[in-house]
Formats: sequence, structure tokens, C-alpha cells
Amino acid sequence: MGKRNRDKQRQQKQRDGRPAGDRDRNNAGWGAGYSEIIKENKLFEKYYKELKIVPEGEFEEFMAAMREPLPATIRITGYKSHAKEILHTLKEKYFKDIQDLDVDGQKIEAPQALSWYPDELAWHTNLSRKILRKSPLLEKFHQFLVSETESGNISRQEAVSMIPPLLLKIEPHHKILDMCAAPGSKTSQLIEMLHSDMDVSFPEGFVIANDSDNKRCYLLVHQAKRLNSPCIMVVNHDASCMPRLQVEQDGRRETLFYDRILCDVPCSGDGTMRKNIDVWKKWTTSNSLHLHGLQLRIAVRGLEQLAVGGRMVYSTCSLNPVEDEAVIASLLERSEGALELADAAADLPGLKWMPGITSWKVMIKEGEWFNDWAEVPVSRHTQIRPTMFPPTDADKLKDMHLERCMRILPHHQNTGGFFVAVLLKKSAMPWNRRHPRPRKDKSQASAAEAGPDEEQAEGGSPPSEAPAAETQTPPEPTSTEPTPTAADAAADAAATATDPQQDPATNKDAVFCPPPSKKMRLFGFKEDPFVFLTEDDPVFPPIQAFFDLSPDFPKLNVLTRTHEGKKRHLYMVSKELRNVLLNNSERMKVINTGVKVWSRNNDGEQFGCAFRLAQEGIYTLFPYIRARRITISVEDVKVLLTEENPFLSKLSNHAHEQAKKLEMGSIVLRYQPDPNNPEQPQCPIELCGWRGKTSIRAFVPRNERMHYLRMVGVEVFLNKQGRGRDDNDTSEAPEGSTSAGDGDGDADSKAQEGVSATRMEPGWPGEPENQDGLGKEENGSGANGTEPVSST
Repeated sequence: MGKRNRDKQRQQKQRDGRPAGDRDRNNAGWGAGYSEIIKENKLFEKYYKELKIVPEGEFEEFMAAMREPLPATIRITGYKSHAKEILHTLKEKYFKDIQDLDVDGQKIEAPQALSWYPDELAWHTNLSRKILRKSPLLEKFHQFLVSETESGNISRQEAVSMIPPLLLKIEPHHKILDMCAAPGSKTSQLIEMLHSDMDVSFPEGFVIANDSDNKRCYLLVHQAKRLNSPCIMVVNHDASCMPRLQVEQDGRRETLFYDRILCDVPCSGDGTMRKNIDVWKKWTTSNSLHLHGLQLRIAVRGLEQLAVGGRMVYSTCSLNPVEDEAVIASLLERSEGALELADAAADLPGLKWMPGITSWKVMIKEGEWFNDWAEVPVSRHTQIRPTMFPPTDADKLKDMHLERCMRILPHHQNTGGFFVAVLLKKSAMPWNRRHPRPRKDKSQASAAEAGPDEEQAEGGSPPSEAPAAETQTPPEPTSTEPTPTAADAAADAAATATDPQQDPATNKDAVFCPPPSKKMRLFGFKEDPFVFLTEDDPVFPPIQAFFDLSPDFPKLNVLTRTHEGKKRHLYMVSKELRNVLLNNSERMKVINTGVKVWSRNNDGEQFGCAFRLAQEGIYTLFPYIRARRITISVEDVKVLLTEENPFLSKLSNHAHEQAKKLEMGSIVLRYQPDPNNPEQPQCPIELCGWRGKTSIRAFVPRNERMHYLRMVGVEVFLNKQGRGRDDNDTSEAPEGSTSAGDGDGDADSKAQEGVSATRMEPGWPGEPENQDGLGKEENGSGANGTEPVSST
């Protein structure tokens, strides 16, 4: 059927006088392949000219920038100790060569650092696919980017997308919620900031990343998994009714409130026209009108779960005030002083942005304008809501300080369009505060004193938050309250957030009245259970003895994904995420959490331990391992990563002596930097390996092998056939330099190799754009339950 449809399309083009293959994917970066789409939309121009969000005299420049392809932007993972080494490699090896490069008479523009991003960790370039293919040097640069992206050391991320996480001001102890997280570039930033101190294996904080789309959750899993953090959990819920979670604190169950919330809501996306060319022909004002209510509900639900003193960033990739200032103004008005719009002007020095506007109009698809709610005819009341207009009270509008909102225009710094606002929560939201009821008799008095859980069960107001001066801990449920069943928990998971589309003029009490609860609907694959091991689990004694784990090793944080049979893989989560999992198993749908630390290797039983170390979790596990450790040199790293099974004698004398003292089995190979030798890598390298009878082997996935080899000065380049070659040697490199290297047949590592670079966000030069090929992992044995598998 697909071939016949394509033939029909080709014939139709010929009848229309168009060439059959008029899509040219070679001459642009993002947005390539859409040359037949005319970048014109008269309604768009009319709308934004009238709103005057662009400074006077700059509108033509603004429109010209919107028609230009968006430069590709990369961000170096900031929390890893390897960041400085990667930055040094980029600047000294690739960027210098590109600066003087000439391709077909065209001088290549060198990548530039984003002036407002800290520590030169973000860069942008205008290199296109066509140019990348024409120069071998650029092809090596491209392979470097793809390989380092898969290793989690580099992220391809739009420049403006990097702004919201920076404005959250995250610290390692913060509990963070990312409400609409997929595809996960901002989530990766949040994880990086949480792990700013690499010496701390388990930060006190965590990130819960949510998305309502089940398939996109697995794309999110892949992005987060690259960072190998035990402090990330991916969940699948409608953000507008995100479940209120419980945690155990000092023997009591308390409501979980987040210190930081990222609310990057679904939007019309007219700020992305430079890379999403389809927006040009699909854009109408109706898109914003339809999304406004959803955006407001998501933001309200986020604020309800934000701790007093916490910080929430609201952002969109839309320039439309109906999706931007209108939502912020409505939140501030309904908060009755509980919220404050923060002034973030000094937080990102060097970033050019326009202040939020305080006056705007609403236009429908037919081009008719409305200045305020009073002008809207009754027939349009279902399409246009009063919250879409600015407040009519001038004093109230002035106190909101909407000028503190930040709108980024494309022509100011060669970026996409974006909007961001920072909200501070000073006290509980008004509909979450307790309101005393008149008492006429004892029955009414007892009802008024009922806890918030009882009120919610009876269909009253949402669970209350304590006043700002008190801790936000709801009363402990009484012993008379029935134990919730699984069905009750699923029903409670549909949050009772305020319906922000109620007209305050006609229903003054609407803000305190939740809509009827809906039963939580679960889509996608049914995930395997998370099973935490007990301290006396029989799996621990052989592992404890073999690796000599330190007494403070957190056994209770180890989990698996099966109730029955042998455990194939063991994973670890932080103490705080364990608390969340144990107390909310029936309340939320968890897609992924934890980092793999051990994999079963039945051959190891004869050596005393049936589990070998996993490379993904070695940086988490290493501080607790006191045996099976070998200190290696730079030359040892080269040998281990370029040879399949090198003999022990090929190691340096010091490493050889250590290896000879160890029995066969899983080992840790650690390179410790020498500050007196700046020519060598100045960050530690930890590799999982296997000590054989006469040889030694590193169990490291292909992309990480290439990463570590580059760090020690060996450039591995893949030719057209995908075979590895040393940059300084034309002979074929050992097979081990480009393979996953897991000789024991570990299925997970081979699956990881098979993922390739196809899970990146669409548009990276030369990479596939199909993001929907997601399959279920065989037997569901991975920590993520389902592993993203490319369909390309």
C-alpha cells in the first residue's frame, strides 16, 4: 500500500508540473526536506504586527530570521568530570580545524559559544548536512558528536530550551518535578545540576520526569538513561491531574511537595518555525485558544504541588500572549498574593530578551479582534475565555509585574522564539487553605474538623496545604478511614485541580470547587513490578564477599524487576526515590527508575559470584567496592579498549602485578589522573572488566569506548562500512574498539549498541528523524521495563 500511495503522489506532482523528488534534505540543518513549503502566513504577520511584541522597526528583521534555518546547538554535560576534557578536545582539535576549512569555495563558520551559558558548555554552529558529507574532517566531527551524544557527554539541544533549567537554580538536595518532560533535553539538564558534586553518589534530591504520551516516555527514558543517575524516575500521567504523592517521614506518611517544578507546557509552537517548517502552513490563532485552558490547568496543578518557598518555571515555545502572559496573569490573580513573579534579569547575563507585555488583544481564526471579555459574543464563549484577556484593574495589573516575564525573539541572538516566567510560592494557594465552616451542631463540627483526605473522599475541596508559617504536612489519616484499594488509589490519582476556565464573574466560588474526579487511564505497555531486596536476601552474601562492599552500602536501595525466578539484573535508586516508590506503587505509573549496577553471569558462580559489574552503574557503585580493583595507566586504557582479549602481560608492570593477585571474575579498572602530567586526562576513568585465566577484558559499550579512547589521545573513526580506524593509522583497528565488548553475551549491552544514534531529537545533521519506533524489551528485564528500539 505504501509504495502505491507514493506512486500516486509522484504522478500527482507530475500533473501539477512539480518535479517528482522536490525535497532537498542536503541544503539545511533543522528543517531540511521542506523546501516546497512556502514560508509565508499572512495571518501570522497581521497578528504579531498588531500585538507589537517586536520592537518598532524590527519586524522585517524578525520575519527574515524566522525564515532562516535554525543553527544546530550542542551542550556539554556539565556535571561529569569529563566535561573539561570534552571542551578541550572540541576547542583544540575540531573547532580550530573547522575555522580554517574551505569546502567548495565556501568558508566554514567556526562554532561559537553561547555567551549566556555558564563555563562555555554550550555552542552553536550553522553546519549543514551537505557540508558535513563533503569534508572528511567534518565527517569525523559529526561522528564525534554522535558518539559523545550516545555516551551522555553531549546533548543536541535548542539554545532557548536550555534557559528554563538554569532559571530554576537547582541544588543537589532539591526535589524536582518536570511536568511535561519528553523528549528529555531539559530533564537531562536537571539531572546534571542535581549531580553537580560528582563525589556524592546519591544526592539528597531527585527528579521525577512526567509525560502524558506513553511512547514519548520511552524516548525520555533513553535520554535520561545516558546519564546513569540513580536519582531519576520517569512516570506516565496527565500533567493536569498529576497525582499527589505520599512519602514516609519520621514514621508518618506526609504529602510530597516539590522544591522546584519545571512547567514546560504543550503549546502552538510558533517560536519553532525555524526548525518545524510545517507550522508555517498550520498556524492559526485557534491553536492558542484551544491550548490556553490546558496550559492553565497544568500550571495550577504544578503550583498546588510546589512547596512554600519553592520555585516554578513556566515556559512555552510560543510567542503568543494568550499562551504566555495571559496564563501568568491568571495564576497571579487567582493566587491572591500566594505567588510572586520573580525578576530573573540578572540570572542569565548576556541573554537578550524582551520584557513581558501588559496589554494585548484576542483574535479568532477569521481575523476578528476582541479587546476585552465584554466584547465577546455569547456564541464565542466556548472558544474564548475571560482568562485570555489582561486584568482590567490597573492597580492589580501593575502589582503583577508582568514585565518580569522574558520573551526571546529569534533575530536578537539567532535562536528560536521562546517565553519563560519564574514564579515564587510565598504561601499556600487559596483553594488549598482551610476555610472554617459555620458550626450548628456536633455533626457539622466533626465534619468541619475532618482531615483533608476525608474531605477529598467526600467530594469537597482539594487536599489542603498548611499556611506558610507552618510545615506543609497534612494531618495523619485517622484510624477510622478505610484502607484504600487499588481501584481507590487509581481514582484518587486523578487530581482535583481547579478548573481555570470557570468564569469568575459568574461563579465567584469556582476557584474552590474541583471538577468531578476521573479514573486514571493507563496506556501503553504494562510495566514489570519494582521489587526492592531485603537486607537478608540470599543474593547479597556472595556479592558482599566477592567485592568486599563497605558496611555503609545501602542494600535497601537495590531493586529488581521480577518477583519470581532468577534475578537477571540488579538496579539501584536513591533513598528518597525508594521512599516515593514504596509509598505510591498504586498511585502512579512508573516507566523507569534506577541505574543498573550488576548483571547476572552464570559462568561467574564457579568463581564465587554469579553477578558481574555493569558499566552503567560503576560510578555509583565504585565508592562502596573495596576489592577487585586494579589501578591502570593511560597506556593500559589504550590496550584494554583497542584489543579484544589482551594478555595480562600487555598491561603495565604495576597493573600486571595487581591483576595476578586476583582470582578470575569481574573487576574494576580505574585510572587516577596525575596532576603533575597535564598532557594526560585530568579526570578519573572507571571501567568494568573481567579477569580471565591469562587475559583481561573491558566490558564497555562501543560509544563509551570511543569516548575514553579520545580522552587518552586515540581517535577512532568509523568509515562508511562502520569499521573502526585509528585516526593516526590507516590499518583496520581491532574489532573490540567498535563493539560493545560484552563477551559473556549480555543482552542489555548488545541492545544498547543497537539503539545507535537514532534516539536523538529530530534534525541532527545526518540522523534519522523517525522517533516512533519503540518496541518492548524481551522479557521486560531492564530497569526501564521497555527499551527504546529503533525502527529505522
